[in-house]
Amino acid sequence: VQAPPPARPPRVDTGLLLHLLHTPTAGPLETGPDAPHHLTAALHAYATAAARIGFETVRLGSPAPEAVLRDDTPRPVWHAIAADPSFLERQPSLLLRLGPERPRERTVMFNVHLDTVAGGEPPAYDGARFHGRGAVDAKGPAVALLAGVEAAAARYPAIGRDVTVLVQAVAGEEGGALGTFGTRPLVEAGHIGRLNVFCEPTGLRHLPRATAAATARVTVDGEDAIDDRPGAGHNATVLLGFLAQHLAAALGPSPAGGPPPTVCVAGLHTGTLHNKVHGTGSLLLNLAYATAEAGAAVERALAHALDEGLRAFTARFSGIPLFARTAADAAEITRLEWEKRGLPALGAQPAWGEELLARAGIARWPDDEPGFTCDAIWLGGADSAFTTVFGPGSLDANRAHAAGEFVDLADLEAFADRTAALLTAFADDLRSGAEHRPSPVSTEKAGTA
Repeated sequence: VQAPPPARPPRVDTGLLLHLLHTPTAGPLETGPDAPHHLTAALHAYATAAARIGFETVRLGSPAPEAVLRDDTPRPVWHAIAADPSFLERQPSLLLRLGPERPRERTVMFNVHLDTVAGGEPPAYDGARFHGRGAVDAKGPAVALLAGVEAAAARYPAIGRDVTVLVQAVAGEEGGALGTFGTRPLVEAGHIGRLNVFCEPTGLRHLPRATAAATARVTVDGEDAIDDRPGAGHNATVLLGFLAQHLAAALGPSPAGGPPPTVCVAGLHTGTLHNKVHGTGSLLLNLAYATAEAGAAVERALAHALDEGLRAFTARFSGIPLFARTAADAAEITRLEWEKRGLPALGAQPAWGEELLARAGIARWPDDEPGFTCDAIWLGGADSAFTTVFGPGSLDANRAHAAGEFVDLADLEAFADRTAALLTAFADDLRSGAEHRPSPVSTEKAGTA
């Protein structure tokens, strides 16, 4: 068998990434309906760049509302569609394909989201580092992905000829939508592969699991009062502040002695005025879980802890005149609502995929290190498939969702290099009767991250 030509390092299109960073794609769930949102333009730019390396656009569009609105669809998505009939139209997703349509066993699917969270500084690039919203989560990985596919196809013509590559470039990953109008419809339409890679920051380690999350809203609906008579109303600020601390303490440890749940005690809001008692408000909690059973258990635990917290608040404040009315009515004016619940999680994956990633020189995310939630949950339970999360940079170290988000060009190039190695390893596995198995393409030491 003729030896393959020397590997060429992938070349990341820095101009494309800068263009995408300058294109605002934070969705309406993040910014509201009136903020600039140019996801369609970003997807067209991405499709044009992909076409230069042989990808064709299979579809660019949005699902119908009836395909999105289900029991497991987060409440904010329901509310947004009800309030704005054009909500889904302005948030399409893109499906690209390199090579003809083939059976799943000869297909690799990559998923990357081009929507972002809101905020961030103006984009910048100094020749080594990109700054801007989406730099690491996930416009940078999206651009590096194309470089990796191009390098692999140049190295092994079987990629695109014998192995089909799908790319899902989606909306609706951020803002609490959790892929319900981006990734989920594409997956349920069958646009997946035997190998499926969700491009998120993982430090160049692959994470073959993904948690799901339930979001709870604790709402207080009481009566306001003037500051001269604060005891005449219900003080939602004091009540919700007490409940926030109580729930944080109650839900932190694991009641079963296993790993503790990941509980984010999040937004608390009652009002902004100093000269009144705010009688209404809400507290948000995000509860991540690794299995459906664990999700149901943490939902029950929250409901129980809330009941305990209300009783504790009544006992603590009933004797204080300023808060006696709030204490007496606490259970009556407080309710628990679910913004999202019942979502699947991505569990253990087949051994053959672990072996494939290892042959490609991609290290594995340690079992004792917590994972995170992403659109990979929608591949949970997919037959004859291996799904993992893999990408450059780190959600925390690279300040994804925070001020100062960045990614280094070197990390993007390393991700492209590993992507090429993974594709060539997959293609090599499909060769029948081959006498020689070349090492996967990689210009870096295998297994490093």
